[in-house]
Amino acid sequence: MKQILLITDGCSNVGVSPVIAAAQAHTEGVTVNVIGVVDQGELGMLGSEEIREIAAAGGGMSRIVNSGQLSQTVQMMTRKTVTTTIQHAVGKELQSILGINQLEQLPPEKRAEVVQVIDSMSETTSLRVALLIDASASMKPKLAAVREAIHDLLLSLRARSGKSELAVFHFPSTKTRDQELEMDLSWTNQLANLDKMFYKINMKGTTPTGPALLQTLQFVTEKPVTPTTEDGMLSDYVV
Repeated sequence: MKQILLITDGCSNVGVSPVIAAAQAHTEGVTVNVIGVVDQGELGMLGSEEIREIAAAGGGMSRIVNSGQLSQTVQMMTRKTVTTTIQHAVGKELQSILGINQLEQLPPEKRAEVVQVIDSMSETTSLRVALLIDASASMKPKLAAVREAIHDLLLSLRARSGKSELAVFHFPSTKTRDQELEMDLSWTNQLANLDKMFYKINMKGTTPTGPALLQTLQFVTEKPVTPTTEDGMLSDYVV
């Protein structure tokens, strides 16, 4: 099972729309969850709206939190996505076998058995989480909370009985101009070098969320990704 977890304050301003990028991920079988660490005022409102739209297009969940809530929310969303995905799969099986798609329609004893299976599968299913961090200038005061959230998420993943791996990226890249994304950690379940992450990032003003999502998706799926709108053209907006 694969998911992208985006942490951002919203308001992307370079490249392809992040909503289109998230929709592309959803078609590739990768769920996009978004946690918004937004500021107050009109800019925060605009960022919150974009965050909700990205998650909806990516088939995932969105949450707006403050820095102190970030770590707990990251863990909750990761696990809830796994459970929800399994519930949908079980629902399809119930529909095809019994003609029902809601657990509530089962007799209590059968419902308890199915719930137990879902809980077991949630813990044992293989999981890969690509964590995508907005490292634009406006996120600088929040990076300490991001580091803590990554550390706690990796501990949470290692506590599962199923195989769990984490990869970490940030955007925009501080090394190359032709890449919007920079890898900080490839697939791993180890804590080595985690505390050193992000300390040397040169924060930049742009927020290329859409291009970064597409490059993360390409890493997760291990194949080229080209987003299109209905008329086949890329949907870009640049400021």
